[in-house]
Amino acid sequence: MSIPAFGLGTFRLKDDVVKASVATAVELGYRAIDTAQIYDNEAAVGDALAESGVAREELYITTKIWIENLAADKVIDSLKESLRKLKTDYVDLTLIHWPSPDQAVSVAETMHALVEAKKMGLTREIGISNFTVALMQEAVDAVGADQIATNQIELSPFLQNQTVVDFARQNGIAVTSYMTLAYGEALKDATIIEIAARHHATPAQVVLAWALQLGYAVIPSSTKRENLKSNLLAQQLTLTDADMQQIAALERNGRLVSPEGLAPDWD
Repeated sequence: MSIPAFGLGTFRLKDDVVKASVATAVELGYRAIDTAQIYDNEAAVGDALAESGVAREELYITTKIWIENLAADKVIDSLKESLRKLKTDYVDLTLIHWPSPDQAVSVAETMHALVEAKKMGLTREIGISNFTVALMQEAVDAVGADQIATNQIELSPFLQNQTVVDFARQNGIAVTSYMTLAYGEALKDATIIEIAARHHATPAQVVLAWALQLGYAVIPSSTKRENLKSNLLAQQLTLTDADMQQIAALERNGRLVSPEGLAPDWD
């Protein structure tokens, strides 16, 4: 997997809040930062990274192209605007944030534009987000699976998205899990709490370790220093096969993110 396994998410964080979160995270050792055009926080993220003193080549920055910018004549200009806000000459990964509603813009059109952006040096890698198997197949048909670094999808103990995961794996496409903690609901689950107690770990560490052990990248967010620090330690936690089986049994198709007018027909 070329993308870092552990990063910082910035969804719903803005202005001084996101600046503080990114600054603290980088200080603690985070090097992968995930943002998006629609988050309206790229400039604040850029400020925090510029002020961090960490060399650009040590950072891994991901942004995502919003649906209004998916057309071939908008992808590159919008990405250049993102770079300006992020105060960098390139991002490491650019994703299609959501598939174009009603396929107003084809997957192929946007993927070809992203390949062009990659050739121009605006992004090191390209990928997709919130793509179903059918949409992933369209992306693969357009540019080849080897061009697609990841599919970033909602994935938690309650929504394990196995159909999409299996297809991604068959095509050598890494899976990035967002909403891994299920808006905090997974931290209240009795099974998760029980496993955490056995390992003298936090529930968040258990859930993140579960995802990491399955080979997914994770991008949890937090505004609290203690949680940012604690989450990082999930990388050092090894769950037993029995733990993993217990968490696998929590699957309930518990999707939390499915915006009307934006969500595709989920698998």
